[in-house]
Amino acid sequence: MAAEDRNDTPDGYASPACFMHEVDPAYMGLEMDGVGSKAWRKAERRRLIDRRVLLGVSERERRTAQICGHLDQLLPNIAGRNISLYWPFLGEPDLRGWMASATGATCLLPVVAEKQKPLIFKSWRMGEALVRGILNIPAPLNGEERLPDIVIAPLIGFDAQCYRLGFGGGYFDRTLAVLEPRPVAIGVGFDFQEIETIHPQPHDIPMDAIVTDTGIRFRKESTAVFGSEVRPAP
Repeated sequence: MAAEDRNDTPDGYASPACFMHEVDPAYMGLEMDGVGSKAWRKAERRRLIDRRVLLGVSERERRTAQICGHLDQLLPNIAGRNISLYWPFLGEPDLRGWMASATGATCLLPVVAEKQKPLIFKSWRMGEALVRGILNIPAPLNGEERLPDIVIAPLIGFDAQCYRLGFGGGYFDRTLAVLEPRPVAIGVGFDFQEIETIHPQPHDIPMDAIVTDTGIRFRKESTAVFGSEVRPAP
């Protein structure tokens, strides 16, 4: 996102780590039916963000509460786990209250330590100090750097294969590609953000599951990472 666009951001909020300016066209790669993938993704992002921002406050809170309920179902045993969330922006579901009520888990926030490099993760609790980091993203002032067991990533769009359309910076994909051991990756958003396909590029990494206000969608190859009580029947 251009710097001039960020000037309208309320002081208490900033872009989570995937909310970056568009990457170089060479990085985005392929073309689809004669339309450059960069242009197509930019148009889809704008359309889906506009629809999300138009949600009223009460409707967004209602849908977010349903997402939290599905996360409780998907992650029934999170004590002792390091869970990366995100700072909500442009109408994204605000999961900070859900994390604050999670007993025994440690909340992490993703931090851009260096542009176009994998993210790092630092511990954070509601009320702890934040600073403006690289790209104007809130980062924990005194957080401890940790590796996440679970990464919960916001999305702009998603498809049936659990591919996630983000803001185009590639930070989550770049990070998931190198983390070892690989954390469980969960995308969160509203049901109307589903599209037929995001036209995944070679660098795109699918989520293990997508959680929306209407339910949980599992990636077929990843169901084994979740307990049998939440996995879909064979």
